Amino acid sequence: MTTFDDREQAFERKFANDQELEFKATARRNRLLGEWAAGLMGLATVEEYARAVVKSDFEQPGDEDVFRKVFEDLKGSGVAASEGEVRMKMAELLAFAREQLRAGE
Repeated sequence: MTTFDDREQAFERKFANDQELEFKATARRNRLLGEWAAGLMGLATVEEYARAVVKSDFEQPGDEDVFRKVFEDLKGSGVAASEGEVRMKMAELLAFAREQLRAGE
């Protein structure tokens, strides 16, 4: 193999690793978001709701399915949270989840 082939394989491994970490960070963010929303709604079944939020991410590509579930559930339970607040919390928790994964937690 040439040096070029070695570099190409290294880039492919890094890309695959980055994609895996992003998937894990998104799943962790969704769980944390579910726990946050369950706390706001006063649910006794926090873990069950967090799992439902994680599962909602598989409905469509992107984050809109997760946002829609959490926002509609909050609105339906009478919690006064704006779209901006939920989106900001999603961004904050994604950054937190990425940091946890980098730290090996």
